[in-house]
Amino acid sequence: MTHKLSPIINPEELIKLQQESTVLIDARAGLNAEENYKKEHLKDARYVDLNKDLATVGTEPAKGGRHPLPSFEKFSQVLSKIGITPTSHVVVYDDKNGSNAAARFWWMLRAAGHEKVQVLNGGIQAAIKIGFPVSSETEHFEETEKYPIQEWKLLLADIEEVERARNNSKNIVIDVRDKNRFDGLTEPLDLIAGHIPGAINVPFIENLNEDGFYHSREALNKKYNEVLGDLKSEDIIVHCGSGVTACHTLLAMDYAGIPIPKLYVGSWSEWSRNGREMALKENK
Repeated sequence: MTHKLSPIINPEELIKLQQESTVLIDARAGLNAEENYKKEHLKDARYVDLNKDLATVGTEPAKGGRHPLPSFEKFSQVLSKIGITPTSHVVVYDDKNGSNAAARFWWMLRAAGHEKVQVLNGGIQAAIKIGFPVSSETEHFEETEKYPIQEWKLLLADIEEVERARNNSKNIVIDVRDKNRFDGLTEPLDLIAGHIPGAINVPFIENLNEDGFYHSREALNKKYNEVLGDLKSEDIIVHCGSGVTACHTLLAMDYAGIPIPKLYVGSWSEWSRNGREMALKENK
């Protein structure tokens, strides 16, 4: 039986892999992310941009949310551009404990059929802390042949499926945003504060311990089995604001040995712009 590669790798393990042919990816996102990469990144790391490489950002978030998935052709080109082949061992990190875009890249690679991909536990900060070398040099690597992608092999849900599932006792819709956003008390990114009626709130931050590392497999398995009960993965939909941090929870579930549920990429950014029923603060 082939041993399944853990979706999470600890900094100490990455140090040991340093001399091997690992493709290291910096997936930091947000303000000045690429500039920060150029100033300092883990040695040999290649940069991917959330908006340009891991999404096809349009002018209408009502159609697919703020970070819709790119086409197969576009993602294939991205993988080739950064030198990833179907046999590459990929390790991806960000600076927000995996929630910034590292888990999104992990999900996309897994959905493309790539099994040998891991997210760095604790992110760039944890690696630097234990002495992983950093660099401000331009990284040189060869582009590869076109990466073959024909379908997303992990489960996806669209807005209509979420509509059907949200009040069905045979389904569960999980919103991983922080409680204040779920409760409609604050909304830093989208136009309306609130949540999808019928969804439950399991903040992604609960996947982490006080040091910013993922809880143990056993702890996460216990937590999510209590949340999910005996529901099958195809009956569970996970979302966030725009399909990025939701992947942090999908990663946690996979790490815990739980089959990966459906991802609703459009998430609150799409739902809240489509005239759908919404649970807002004043409705509580």
